[in-house]
Amino acid sequence: MAEPVSAGLSTASVSAETGYSVQQIRDLEAIGVIGPAVRASNGYRRFTQLHVRDLRAYRELAHAIGPVPARRAMRDIRRLEPDDAVALVRSFHALLDAERDRALAARRALQAISDEAGNEAPATTEDALTITELAAALDVRPSTLRFWEKCDLVRPHRVTTASGSARRYAVAVVREARIVAALREAGYRIPDVQHAIGAIRELEEIDASLDALDARIRDITQRTLALLKAGGVMAEIIESGTVVAGASAPGPSGG
Repeated sequence: MAEPVSAGLSTASVSAETGYSVQQIRDLEAIGVIGPAVRASNGYRRFTQLHVRDLRAYRELAHAIGPVPARRAMRDIRRLEPDDAVALVRSFHALLDAERDRALAARRALQAISDEAGNEAPATTEDALTITELAAALDVRPSTLRFWEKCDLVRPHRVTTASGSARRYAVAVVREARIVAALREAGYRIPDVQHAIGAIRELEEIDASLDALDARIRDITQRTLALLKAGGVMAEIIESGTVVAGASAPGPSGG
């Protein structure tokens, strides 16, 4: 039988509604993810549907940005001035937007080399290419490769030779050079190519498939939806200007 509203919800009831264990609920209350529960005369915690709401919002937020930042955020939006609290929530959207932008840039770069066939440099795990060999494979001038290196688009290593040193392009660097060549051929400006190459390096997707990046983009979409779901509750908390329930005087430890 449902508990009377006046009696509030027991920790076990909140656990049944949210899927969190009794101990998790106690811990999340203790660190301020949800507001303090009112204590009954026997010391047991009595929660409200607002606590249930906030726990569900925390789950969505944890999915969106990770549990540690989510715990901190649910606590901080109760303590910050409204402008600062709203700015904090906005920053989470900005982070996800940036992550999606990087994934899309990496996908565009990989799509570019999957679509081009004529300029494919030979991939070998045995020998790195010289600048002359790579330039010929990509149908560009050696000076172009040196310019790309100056822009940090390719990163050859140096080997000692009889006349000094020479550039060598390992397999991973050759693939980066192929991406640069394909994007430049498609009309991308140098800053755009730098963004795409930076995204691939940051995401460590130089050997990833398009399917893997598509899965990453879908995951970011789901996390963004989770953030939107949590955002409505966070807005209510910020607007209320108070914690979900006022704490009563400390009592004996209870449920």
